[in-house]
Amino acid sequence: MHKLNQIFQALTKLLLVLVGATFLLSLIVRLLPGSPADFYTNAFNEEDRLLQIKALGLDRNAFSSYAHWIFDLVRGDFGPFFMSGGSTRPTSLIIAQSIPRSLLIMLYVQIVSLTIAIPLGLLTAYRADKAVDRIISTGLFAGSAIPGFALALSLGYFFGVRLQLLPTIGYVPIAEGLGEHFKHLILPVASLSIPLCASYARILRAEIISTLRQDYVTMAVSKGISNSRVLIKHVLRPSSTSLITTASLNMGALIGGTVIIDQIFALGGLGQQITFAIFARQYIALQSYIALIAIAFILFTVLADLLIGVVDPRTRNRNV
Repeated sequence: MHKLNQIFQALTKLLLVLVGATFLLSLIVRLLPGSPADFYTNAFNEEDRLLQIKALGLDRNAFSSYAHWIFDLVRGDFGPFFMSGGSTRPTSLIIAQSIPRSLLIMLYVQIVSLTIAIPLGLLTAYRADKAVDRIISTGLFAGSAIPGFALALSLGYFFGVRLQLLPTIGYVPIAEGLGEHFKHLILPVASLSIPLCASYARILRAEIISTLRQDYVTMAVSKGISNSRVLIKHVLRPSSTSLITTASLNMGALIGGTVIIDQIFALGGLGQQITFAIFARQYIALQSYIALIAIAFILFTVLADLLIGVVDPRTRNRNV
């Protein structure tokens, strides 16, 4: 019951953040030069133009427009996507195509990052202050310092343009071929995974070194338990809580990174849709995109909190 209360309080706070962020965004977009009415109405006289503006709901002020959008969002309606000539199409159709691509990329990035980071964290912690630790730690520090977009451009130029080994643009669905699907995502996933993996490994190394100094670990070693078993059974699980928390909090940065990488490699995901929505003054669609990102972040945070309780039972009765 106590854990449920904690989750409820966290959800309440995050939902308030969701409302505040989307409303602030709607105000900022309206400050940009131009209006959606200038882009998406084609009437030749002012009277017909005003009728089109009213039919599209573009005559509402910021508060009224936001209230209508919130009401529609609660019902599962993400609002209209304005088309030239005064017509509209549901934003949900665009979301259904772009969101799965972005989520799949983020899933691949987390899997690759954690798969590499955990062994590196264990190795560097076990060999702390040794030559192998210094070499790997230097590489990890350098990897975490490289911006994702710079890495993406460098990898794309070297492997795509110079060597012509990997495609630099486009997305291939799994249904059209598993090999081509992964081939087109190697560069985007690598661009996001390298800095993230370096950050995860450094965090896990620090946590493992701290855990190795605990009395129960010393007692396990004194009983003759092998070092590998001590590391896996007695050290890795309690040391993973900080890594899980960091991974969940990094989802916000990862989403932002995915938006940039999506633009660089033309993946047709949420990044390209957000960019187009900003330049085309699609503020209703933009609010829906940001709301989905915030909701995804909320879900990842709650799931991470639950996972920490499973990995380290000692945290179940702690207060937030």
